[in-house]
Amino acid sequence: MTETEKMTEMEKKPEMLEMDEAVLQERYELAVDRIRQIPEEHFGDPTFEKYFTAVAEFLLMLDETRYFLAEGGLEKAPIEELARRNRALYADVLPEHYEESYCNPEYAVKMLGEELGALLSYLAYRMFTMIGFVYEGVLEEVVVRMELFVEVYTAFAYQWQEDKKFPDRETICQILYWEVSDYLDVRSLRQVREKMCSEGSFGVDILLNSDLSDMRYLYAYGEYVSENELETAKFIAQLDEETISTMADTYTEGYRIGFEVTGKDLSKKETVRLAYRLGFERMMRRAVENFAKMGLKSVACRDGNTGFYSAPPNRQLTYDHKDDHAIYMDKNYINRRLDTWRTALEKYKKEAGLYAGPAVVETFGEADFEPVNKAAALKLSDEQNKLQVELQSRMGALSNEYTSREEISFTIIAFPIPEIGPVFRELFTETIRINTLDYKLYRDVQQKLIDALDQADYCEIKGMGENRTDLKVNLWKLAEPAKETIFENCVADVNIPVGEVFTSPVLEGTNGVLHVTRVFLNGLEYRDLSVTFKDGMVCDYGCSNFEDHGENRRFVKENVLHRHDALPLGEFAIGTNTTAYVVAKRLGVESKFPILIAEKMGPHFAVGDTCYSHAEDVKVYNPDGKEIVARENSVAALRKEKPLEAYFNCHTDITIPYDELGELTAVRKDGSRIAIIKEGRFVLSGTEPLNEAFDFRSSTEN
Repeated sequence: MTETEKMTEMEKKPEMLEMDEAVLQERYELAVDRIRQIPEEHFGDPTFEKYFTAVAEFLLMLDETRYFLAEGGLEKAPIEELARRNRALYADVLPEHYEESYCNPEYAVKMLGEELGALLSYLAYRMFTMIGFVYEGVLEEVVVRMELFVEVYTAFAYQWQEDKKFPDRETICQILYWEVSDYLDVRSLRQVREKMCSEGSFGVDILLNSDLSDMRYLYAYGEYVSENELETAKFIAQLDEETISTMADTYTEGYRIGFEVTGKDLSKKETVRLAYRLGFERMMRRAVENFAKMGLKSVACRDGNTGFYSAPPNRQLTYDHKDDHAIYMDKNYINRRLDTWRTALEKYKKEAGLYAGPAVVETFGEADFEPVNKAAALKLSDEQNKLQVELQSRMGALSNEYTSREEISFTIIAFPIPEIGPVFRELFTETIRINTLDYKLYRDVQQKLIDALDQADYCEIKGMGENRTDLKVNLWKLAEPAKETIFENCVADVNIPVGEVFTSPVLEGTNGVLHVTRVFLNGLEYRDLSVTFKDGMVCDYGCSNFEDHGENRRFVKENVLHRHDALPLGEFAIGTNTTAYVVAKRLGVESKFPILIAEKMGPHFAVGDTCYSHAEDVKVYNPDGKEIVARENSVAALRKEKPLEAYFNCHTDITIPYDELGELTAVRKDGSRIAIIKEGRFVLSGTEPLNEAFDFRSSTEN
């Protein structure tokens, strides 16, 4: 079907609005009745019959789960039964079963053929991701997906009965395409409502109304409950009230201070969106109370790492399906996605204006994950990659119209999980200490760094040992040094813990290679990651994860560059949290720390937007009263004339650890040099306290 034909078909289909509950229930019963018949039917091909039977039986398990929930099973059943049910729902995709799961595109293609295998794997995965909607009672989504499965099954059974062959790839693609496109209006409305409206928030209801001393509450979310969630909840349950208060207060105060230091008025806002991992409910309940005292109502929805979440049952599963939108990613989909998103934002315009921003609790300590690139998995074409980038840019601009980034803020804090190993308890205590370090000490020492850096024309950064970094970063030129500064003095507010000074570098004149021997970014490991800059733009990149050079480039482009052909160097920063670095080294968990903490453990460089993205015109001041003027670069400067070219809607930090850093030097206009760091130690006068953690480590080792 051509793009024009797709648009014509789209115009024929009525807009879907909020669905009547009675009609939905009737449609649900019809769909389930039809699905019950599938395992008993035989249309002529045992291989495909086995596939449809397997998926049908899973959907019938969801139907039984829905009945169980409606009958009060969560309140009545013993925890052993809740655990068994949770395990059964996720069993098919767990690593020990995944090699023979239809959700695994490799297995699906092997069993069902190259033409249809990947599409039917997508369909199986789409059914699997319905579990959460069953627990939340989002009947419209359950109905639509079950009807999708019935429609695909009917296409197979009918075609085989008619002429003894199966539908072709295009026919199935169209069925899958229209399911996504037809219901974008309903889904957009629900997504905006869940993110912006506090009334009826599913996650907050669990936080406030559950007995948190009874671990059964973990199964109320419908998320996969692993040993991590159970052990985390048990560990936090035995912490004293003072520790819980310290954790929650640090988190919520960071949020409040984020508004204060940027001169934004928190009193104009009404809602805050919580992101947290299952197991942290005791801390989050206290946080909800703290936010309420600030005049904020909390929202918590199921939305990846920007809502409540748990350990994925299988990280390879998520990786295998990351490009499933290749089925429907075209220009018409983009236009419809944007239209329905705007309609939803317009309906909740008031709520969007009152939204204050996210407050995020991250976790770290998961086992290392090395993804396998599977030829059978769906992949975006080059043209679809461009469309995806366009969609992200336009969605970001549209959302900013209704929730201006100039008026919102955020905060992020991180804690370890038991999977990190025997050091968990000690590391948890150390993390609380790291998150509550004396910000005044860091503020004063970091000011010494800024005073030196403000004199610089540019900085030179060089690696040592196996690190090949050789980079020149051009800096903003101050017009009024008495009133202006280049670097922000970052203490414990939006990014907890304390410990960095950062700037938006001048792109032109920024050249060289950034290299790290090993780094974890967004849960993925990169070995020998290198990024080359020319006039501040990424011009080359690679890693050594795979034997094939092309695979390495694709891996970096998809996950670091977020599919862009090039990105600017959006941030240059110097991390000062040597305490965190030493703790990581002592406990052997340096590769496990999230970027939130890792970025404070050495100089770091972000590819993508600047830290002031969409808020460049808001004046920001350091504690010494000087205005931070380096808030944009030549790309962000396009925001008024060419807004879609000014932002990339991504920002990925890459840190050089102290033990890979040969030198970091500020170079004045006259060529004179100010040494900041040499061979992994701070050498600038006034920064000596930062080396005390190193010295303490050395003395304890001796």
